[in-house]
Amino acid sequence: MSVITAPAQIQSRTTGRSVLAIAAGLITNVVLSSAVDQVMHSLNVFPSSAEYMGNGQFALAVAYRTVFMVLGGYLTARLAPRNAMRHVWILIAIGTVPAIGGVIAAIVGDLGPVWYPVALVVIAAPATWLGGIARRRIS
Repeated sequence: MSVITAPAQIQSRTTGRSVLAIAAGLITNVVLSSAVDQVMHSLNVFPSSAEYMGNGQFALAVAYRTVFMVLGGYLTARLAPRNAMRHVWILIAIGTVPAIGGVIAAIVGDLGPVWYPVALVVIAAPATWLGGIARRRIS
């Protein structure tokens, strides 16, 4: 005797996998960025938090964050139950909100050069999209 799964159960499972796919992309980006930041501080590549970083150090942070954005987009597309690029675009939309907050904080709070958070906002969508596209091409 076969068991028929109710449509609501299937929808619930798909929604859960969708949330997991998007959360995995966000968490990957945040955790890896934070971890590498800490490594850079501990190796004295970046100064202590009480000191300002130079433009070259901020450029290095943009570089590795870009790699993590690509990885987050790839992972989201990989884990998406279907419509992988739709999930990637949702990831981009969600990630844009705190990124714009970073721009505002840099302008208002004198937290460093404004170009740094602006660069992250500008790079985020194409880098994350590229990760999603890479997943499509690999599979």
